[in-house]
Amino acid sequence: MTRRLCRERRSVNVVRMFEPLLLFIAAALLLAGFIKGVIGLGLPTVAIGLLAVTMQPSRAIAIVIVPAIVTNIWQTFAGPYLRDIIRRLWPLMAGTVIGIRLNAGMLAGPYARYGPIVLGVLLVIYATVGLSKFNFSVARSNEKWIGGIVGLITGGVSAATGVQVVPSMPFMQAIGMEKDELVQALGVFFTVATVALAFNLTSAGLLSASTALPGAVAMESAFAGMFIGQVVRSRMQPEAFRRWFLIAMIVLGLYLAASAIYKMAAS
Repeated sequence: MTRRLCRERRSVNVVRMFEPLLLFIAAALLLAGFIKGVIGLGLPTVAIGLLAVTMQPSRAIAIVIVPAIVTNIWQTFAGPYLRDIIRRLWPLMAGTVIGIRLNAGMLAGPYARYGPIVLGVLLVIYATVGLSKFNFSVARSNEKWIGGIVGLITGGVSAATGVQVVPSMPFMQAIGMEKDELVQALGVFFTVATVALAFNLTSAGLLSASTALPGAVAMESAFAGMFIGQVVRSRMQPEAFRRWFLIAMIVLGLYLAASAIYKMAAS
């Protein structure tokens, strides 16, 4: 009887501990889904960045990975360009998968404590490049070999932080894809990259039953945010929203990096 009461008390305590965390996850994914609904990308980047404020990036990635895969699959088939995208981007995708697998131990290894710093720096770089509107082009004849190199770099970055937009996003813009084709290409690429990352998480024991409930909350919130974002998109100026979103990413990135450095210095 005493043991049963102790187990029940522990269960109640776990539930109480989870409640504020689940609320925070729901709010973070609602916002990330809203941003994706408005501008077509940013769900993992925003969600991981926000969740990393209260937890290790590796745990944040484990919570976000399933909603990211599902929303990207939906985006993959929302257009007629799938065959052309695979033909043009297979070196980028292959390089990314190889880079993720080669760096499989980054999330849970001895360098994991540097994850928030790297993530913060990447958020700042990503947002700064977006605000500067820096443009460059890659000739068709060079797409494949440059894409492979970019993929390897992106894979290494993704394996350490879960973020896949640097440097893949600038590359896809540089090869001259049209707007609708680019949106579908992002879905295809992120689907491949997040599935590869899911294997890393499973191998490291980070994707387990303990992430099922937070992952389910994240999934529902992400889809709710995407729906709201798609409704709002027609009533607002996406470019103005995108500018303020990128500014917020710079602030978040600086906070993550600075707080991680301060904790390391204090320990």
